[in-house]
Amino acid sequence: MKYFLGAFIKCIDFSGRASRTEYWMFILFAGIVGITLGVIDYSSGTSILSSVFNLAIVLPAISILTRRLHDTGRTGWWQLIAFIPLIGGIILLIFAVQGSHDENSYGPNPIHA
Repeated sequence: MKYFLGAFIKCIDFSGRASRTEYWMFILFAGIVGITLGVIDYSSGTSILSSVFNLAIVLPAISILTRRLHDTGRTGWWQLIAFIPLIGGIILLIFAVQGSHDENSYGPNPIHA
């Protein structure tokens, strides 16, 4: 929960780096909440709750992925690779799993900072 709220607090901060833990905990929590709201919406016959939630997490998700890519030494523009069918998402997944142990041009390692 702290990582999820932290992503909302830093949702307009596209600088710096995000650790693997910070990124994946945000993704896990967002996925659980999204699935739960989807089930509630399905049972009620609407899609209002999940739609509002999805709109609310767009900016934090872009921001945290940008900072995660910074941790791998890449710019946030690499997110655009997701628009390539099939392979784009796989490449982004590989980038999100990778990490950098040293300081890079985006700042110190978030684990040691």
